[in-house]
Amino acid sequence: MAGKVNHDYHILEPDIWPLIGSMSALAFTSGMILWLNPDVFGESGWIVMGLGLAGLLATFFMWFKNVVVEAQRGDHTPVVQLHMRYGMILFIASEVMFFVGWFWSFFDFALFPAPITVDETGLVTSLFQQDGEAAARTFPAAGVEVLDPFSLPLLNTLILLCSGTTVTWAHHALIHGDREGLKQGLWATIALGVVFTAIQAYEYSIAPFAFGTNTYSSAFYMATGFHGFHVLIGTIFLAVCLYRAYIGHFTQRQHFGFEAAAWYWHFVDVVWLFLFIAVYIWGGWGAPIH
Repeated sequence: MAGKVNHDYHILEPDIWPLIGSMSALAFTSGMILWLNPDVFGESGWIVMGLGLAGLLATFFMWFKNVVVEAQRGDHTPVVQLHMRYGMILFIASEVMFFVGWFWSFFDFALFPAPITVDETGLVTSLFQQDGEAAARTFPAAGVEVLDPFSLPLLNTLILLCSGTTVTWAHHALIHGDREGLKQGLWATIALGVVFTAIQAYEYSIAPFAFGTNTYSSAFYMATGFHGFHVLIGTIFLAVCLYRAYIGHFTQRQHFGFEAAAWYWHFVDVVWLFLFIAVYIWGGWGAPIH
């Protein structure tokens, strides 16, 4: 037969969502530029950015929905699953390099501190001269209090380490056909992720420094904030897997969606360990504790 498939690959059907996604990405990034420069482009930038973000969210939902449908109808053969694993590995590698950039900036600020600070009015002031004498370059800057790494940050570290064990429990339960264990492990991991996010938000609310007041605070909030965003995305990822587990998706041999979520969660765990050591312990070493 002319239409008979005689290979193990999945030829995708024509789909409009890649086009919508690319146009939405253009609108979102362009709208962000417009929104950040209201003096030049007016006040309509947030509308363009909002429309782009809505298009991206719709693309994510529909594209992932299509992937789930393809998996359930058997299009994800072992060859296709192998290539999807390669894709996930490359995605996580790109995420690693994303965080390498934030670590690079943090170490650059710490090892070569810039002699500037920003006062409470937002005015940049030089530290080269204070009372006629050259000021020392320190990191964090003089007068900056840091969070105690062995209080809330340590608690969050233990929470993420526990979540790594619960998601592994869920994975092994799925491999051995224990669907109740799969659900329980996912529930525990999601709960730990929500608790981590709540503690992180509380930590930000009591932090003694604001974003942008000095290089330490900027690097701290960008690195830990993006990590928190990844925890939120990973929690949503696992929640979708939990829903799919309840409606009967995933088998012992075919569960790449859950496997990708578990890989992503372990990546989030490992990044936090580096953040805890580099930012909280080493970065604030010798500074006064808040």
